[in-house]
Amino acid sequence: MKRSVLIVAALLLIATNSAFAGSASTVNTNNITVSVAARCTIGAFSMAFGAYDPFSASPLDQTATVTINCTKGTSGVVPFDLGVNASGAVRRMKDTGAGTNFLTYEIYRDAARTTVWNAVNTVTLGPSVSKNTALTATAYGRVAAGQDVAALNYQDTIVATVTF
Repeated sequence: MKRSVLIVAALLLIATNSAFAGSASTVNTNNITVSVAARCTIGAFSMAFGAYDPFSASPLDQTATVTINCTKGTSGVVPFDLGVNASGAVRRMKDTGAGTNFLTYEIYRDAARTTVWNAVNTVTLGPSVSKNTALTATAYGRVAAGQDVAALNYQDTIVATVTF
């Protein structure tokens, strides 16, 4: 009987030890990485001056909102070109008919309309708090008073770029 108890005890010991035989472990540290590049996008905007009266002594003013979205922590610099109808450094709208008449205008960075918004005098927006939170700036437009122009419709196209 002692012998059968010892055999049973030995079998239980072997069975118990074999259950733990494959439970050893090792640790491996793995690095997971990603790079997020700074990025900004700029929204299209338009500035509609409305009706211009060449006999008025007051300029025709208008505003537009420039909007950019950037990756978190990124700032964007926004310059404007002079438009497709510029003559030297003077911005001009061209009539939409024959295309031989021009109406000068300007876009400024400030409400007092003293600093022209162009490739030199840019606007910096940011840093962004979220790619989903737009950064905005107001563009202040002005058509100078007293221009001697034909009774037509005028337009220009400018390019606004965002660098980051």
